[in-house]
Amino acid sequence: MTADSSALSESASAAGDPPTPPPIEVDDLSVSFGDVPVVSGVDLGVERGSLVGLVGPNGAGKTTVLRAIKGTLSPDTGTVRLDGDPTTALSARETGRRVASVPQETTLGFDFRVRQIVEMGRTPHLGRFDGHGPDDERAVREAMADAGVARFADRSITEVSGGERQRVLLARALAQETPSLLLDEPTASLDVTHAVRTLELVRDLVDDGRAALAAIHDLDMAARYCDRIVVLANGGVHAAGPPETVLTATALRAAFDAEAFVGENPATGSPTVTAFDAAGPDAPTGSDASESNATRRRVHVVGGGRPAARAVARLSAAGHVVSVGVVPEGDTAAGVAVDAARGAEADGGDAEASARVVTAPPFAPVPPEREAEAVALAREADVTVAVGGDERGDSGVNAAVLAASDRVVHVGTDGDARAAVRGIEPDTDGQ
Repeated sequence: MTADSSALSESASAAGDPPTPPPIEVDDLSVSFGDVPVVSGVDLGVERGSLVGLVGPNGAGKTTVLRAIKGTLSPDTGTVRLDGDPTTALSARETGRRVASVPQETTLGFDFRVRQIVEMGRTPHLGRFDGHGPDDERAVREAMADAGVARFADRSITEVSGGERQRVLLARALAQETPSLLLDEPTASLDVTHAVRTLELVRDLVDDGRAALAAIHDLDMAARYCDRIVVLANGGVHAAGPPETVLTATALRAAFDAEAFVGENPATGSPTVTAFDAAGPDAPTGSDASESNATRRRVHVVGGGRPAARAVARLSAAGHVVSVGVVPEGDTAAGVAVDAARGAEADGGDAEASARVVTAPPFAPVPPEREAEAVALAREADVTVAVGGDERGDSGVNAAVLAASDRVVHVGTDGDARAAVRGIEPDTDGQ
């Protein structure tokens, strides 16, 4: 039993009620294709009223896990339960009453009308010779309206676009009226409007009590809409939990072999991920990247605005400890540094030590104590990155900050953050 379902059972037992099994539960799932293992030891659970995002690099096994839950693929080991019953004990019809799926592949081999495709979602509820009754017609009508395909209900499926086919398959799953949904990259073929509309619809269904497990490629979308995220990588579950605890720079570096800056979306309050390519061909990735943290450097950034913000994000994503200042209160670079501090805290580090920011009121002289604080940070740093300004120095308070630095790397106003990362390496002359 997964940790989530165990907690639910304990809560129910404490209240005197019999434990309620989660709609979807996967225990110790392992699948291989021939001699090639795909996933091993996968545990996950999806509760009612919860949307769980399944994320990971290409080939991590996301679609394989969904197929095993749906019952179209037999696992080597492990158990899949739907509403508490093993799928091996359920008929295909009964499985279809408990879980509906939206596949990633939208190719359909026959020239059906859109309405006919959606009506196929009612098949698990019908006997061999049953026709559609009022409840079936209602379910189909509501599903087409919710998925936004009613206007071309009588059009051939071969005459609609790939994105429209994706919405037709979503409507088919909705017409099935199951307590659980499986979605494999449900927004992959959709424009931004329909992508948001689709996930808003799934979110509404979940809030009304359904359970949903969605393989999602877009990490920002996953963070915005999912209650929990399960990261598949290296053949198993790499991390699982709420988006703000799972989507961290360290976890993403290990799972995706990519450097990433995790900030906060100011419009939604959810984590937002910016991925960077490696600083060079020999840059460490995966487990090697974790080892490189032992050689992380303390870097102080002088400069403000978007160019400095890009440098702060890039340096933080590379695993360095970044400080900033002096910058005006509300400066973009200061905001990015605060996000970097939150990310460091989520990774288990010391937020205050990971991204200290020295600010001063805009359009006013810098208080001496603020200047002294920035000078102290520059002295503590292994290297200072100066963004913009005269490459021989700077004027005002930042001149004192640069003078206190043992080593300075200059980055132009174009905010070449990649150059900043290269420049702080010990074998590079940044002066």
